[in-house]
Amino acid sequence: MSKKLSLACLALIVSVATTPVLAQDCNAAGTVGSGGSAAAGGTSASTLGTAGACRTDSGTTSSIGSGGSAATADGKARSQTKINENPNQLKAQSRAQAMDQGTFSKSQTKTRVKGDELQSKTRSMSHVPGQKPLKSTTESNVLLPQQ
Repeated sequence: MSKKLSLACLALIVSVATTPVLAQDCNAAGTVGSGGSAAAGGTSASTLGTAGACRTDSGTTSSIGSGGSAATADGKARSQTKINENPNQLKAQSRAQAMDQGTFSKSQTKTRVKGDELQSKTRSMSHVPGQKPLKSTTESNVLLPQQ
């Protein structure tokens, strides 16, 4: 897990470090972020994501970051983060899940920068057998203003 999270952090640092733009140079700027966690029995899972964009006269610069973790006392836990970039958009997705027999906790965050739109959404859920699942959703959307 530490290698995957370290690669995601490295990608964020490189994207920020290689494109220096001063805040006062932005014609329009925005940030989004969401995160969540779930816990049940001896399990827990958390994810988060954040993104920012700055539009200047010479173009738009974006950055994105995401991560997650899961833990359990006696079962299985896993987390995964993926960051994808292409000329049209920047996307990140983190998933975390912990299971101990029938009890589980999971969380997923999807974050995206596409054009002038920034989005981040997190869904988390925990469940103990015989009980109603607990669910939560957080969401953040920003549209950069037109010049």
